[in-house]
Amino acid sequence: MAAFVLVPHRDFPSGAVRAIEVTASRGESGQLDLDYRVRGAIDRVRWPEWKAVEPADRLWEHSCFEAFVGAAGEPGYAELNFATSGQWAAYCFTGYRAGMRPIDDVLIGGGRTFGEGEAQVRRTIDLPDWADARDWRVGLAAVIETLDGEISYWALAHAEGRPDFHDEVCFAARLAAPQRP
Repeated sequence: MAAFVLVPHRDFPSGAVRAIEVTASRGESGQLDLDYRVRGAIDRVRWPEWKAVEPADRLWEHSCFEAFVGAAGEPGYAELNFATSGQWAAYCFTGYRAGMRPIDDVLIGGGRTFGEGEAQVRRTIDLPDWADARDWRVGLAAVIETLDGEISYWALAHAEGRPDFHDEVCFAARLAAPQRP
């Protein structure tokens, strides 16, 4: 398990959230376990209301969490989005924003909890098509919308210019393949 700290985009800071930390681990069969912890005035954040664990598009327009996973040295990657509503989205790309298609065989589970000054969102994502990749390059990100409409963009790293989680700069983490006996 590895721990990471997301940073806000310099042009889109948050007046409500002061920190987002993520722990990530990778399982043998292509499983990705993520635990996002958001700290700050979380009562000022617009959290999508619970709907159902189901696919949905355009989650990034409001508060949501994202992960990008690609095999080290390869241009293709998966984009995974999930909201506190239980809704999720999964897409595969052949290269930077190219060849987008939905991932049909992904399974996403997890939960959410809200406490005093902290929100926690946990997700387990099964990505069997990525199981054999030796090392993964990973981008972790979040979009946070406050009740007054302010939107901040958080990632491991940001490229110059507008927020773009697909930029290779954002793939700042590595998760090694699990050691097999």
